[in-house]
Amino acid sequence: MSLPVAHGPTEESLMRQGSKSFFAASRLLPRNVRGAAIDLYAFCRVADDVVDESGASPSVMAELHERLDAIHAQRPHDLMADRAFARVVHAYRLPRAITLALLEGFAWDSQGRRYETIEEVHDYSARVAGTVGAMMALIMGVREARAMARACELGVAMQLTNIARDVGEDARMGRLYLPRQWLREEGIDPDAWLANPVFEPGIGRVVKRLLAEADRLYLRAEEGVAFLPRACRPAILAARRIYADIGREIERHACNSVDRRAVVSGSRKVRQLLRSLPAMLLAPRMPRGHVPLEAIRFLVEAAGISMAAIAPRTVADRAGRMVEIALAQAERRRLAQPWHSPRQHQTNES
Repeated sequence: MSLPVAHGPTEESLMRQGSKSFFAASRLLPRNVRGAAIDLYAFCRVADDVVDESGASPSVMAELHERLDAIHAQRPHDLMADRAFARVVHAYRLPRAITLALLEGFAWDSQGRRYETIEEVHDYSARVAGTVGAMMALIMGVREARAMARACELGVAMQLTNIARDVGEDARMGRLYLPRQWLREEGIDPDAWLANPVFEPGIGRVVKRLLAEADRLYLRAEEGVAFLPRACRPAILAARRIYADIGREIERHACNSVDRRAVVSGSRKVRQLLRSLPAMLLAPRMPRGHVPLEAIRFLVEAAGISMAAIAPRTVADRAGRMVEIALAQAERRRLAQPWHSPRQHQTNES
């Protein structure tokens, strides 16, 4: 399905300025999907900026909900981002429950919400990024439960990478997304550290642990790529690899994301784009029976997809999780190897 509209430089610039990694990967999307992705991102970015600049006061959130109601009613406000997003919502029948979850995540950003466990960080990430994964999957025509779950989990993984990258920047804004339980296990008082955010080895270990969780989900997400339309596969795989590469950059600096912000160079992004092109040739196969993150279950169900095909947690599933972690660690070592040429992408990946 194509969106019958041209996309102007203002909409595209929101993506280019807001997420250079996602913008780079989006260049590989087919034209109609890329246009919808630009419109989707435009609304997400504008809504997030409104919350950041004005705070999640009841009046601000009421206004955003009213704008979203108007979008779903196909009577958007006379604002570029709202008109653009209304086209996407209408063309692809995006469920209101998913877009509402996105606003809920934005509200959490400004409410001083505390994240005690990794599961609570999953809950936050599912709202601010898993929702985008779900909507992108619907735009690309995904209707299979495991593939949709992988798309949502890819969004969560990307958000975990963002959290690991922005520890210092967030702390200086009074925000802490690292699991407080993990900090206390390192002997760090979360509130005291937030009052004086400086790098120390314990922070580095928590960041490394968060990156390991992201890598586990990145590895799992690759299973869903082959279920996408062929033309969409390279872009999604490139996005997964570029974001994972941010994690490798963080690790190259001892996981110190308090004093510096990891940046993946343009040349490295190009390499990942080139390495992802063969994804069009992948043969679809049923993903392994991983139990989805509980945090994204509501998104899959909101998309109107039954979760019955995904088996309940068993002893074998728990053993599978350990295998996933081991594979993710092996993948990280493989990605850390020097990159030489596109012809060697199967053995040298960086």
